[in-house]
Amino acid sequence: MALDDLDRRLLSALREDGRASTAALSRQLGVSRATVGARIARLVEEGTIIGFTARVRGEADPLTIHAVSLIEVEGRSIDAVIRRLRGFSEITSLHSTNGSWDLVAELRTANLGDFDRLLGQIRSIDGVINSETSLLLSSVLR
Repeated sequence: MALDDLDRRLLSALREDGRASTAALSRQLGVSRATVGARIARLVEEGTIIGFTARVRGEADPLTIHAVSLIEVEGRSIDAVIRRLRGFSEITSLHSTNGSWDLVAELRTANLGDFDRLLGQIRSIDGVINSETSLLLSSVLR
C-alpha cells in the first residue's frame, strides 16, 4: 500500500523518537491517538515498520569502530559473495549499488584489531577483487 502524507510524517516522527507515546505523536501530527495507533499497527502489519530499536550514543556503543566498505565483485560471483558476507555479524547492513562498486557494507567492530581482521576476511572472499573502506569519525546528520 502506498504511503500518504500522514504515514510519512508519522515515520519521520518515529525516526526522531521511536519511544514517543501515541498521545505525543497525536499532538505532534494533529490527529487522534486512535489514528496514530491504527496507522502504526497497519505499518507494522504491512512490513513498512520492521521493528523498533534503541539508538545508542557513539561513545556508549560497545561497537565503537564504525566504517563503510565499498566492495567490487568479479563477474557473476555476486550471489556467492553476498552469502559469505551475510555470515559476518560485524556487517550491520549490506547494499547493492551502481557505479564502480558492486556492494556497500556498513561495518561495526569493538576495536581496531577486530576491524583489521574483518577487512582481511572480507578481502579474502573468493570473488572480491577490490575494496575501499572508510572509517566514520562522527555523525553530522541523523
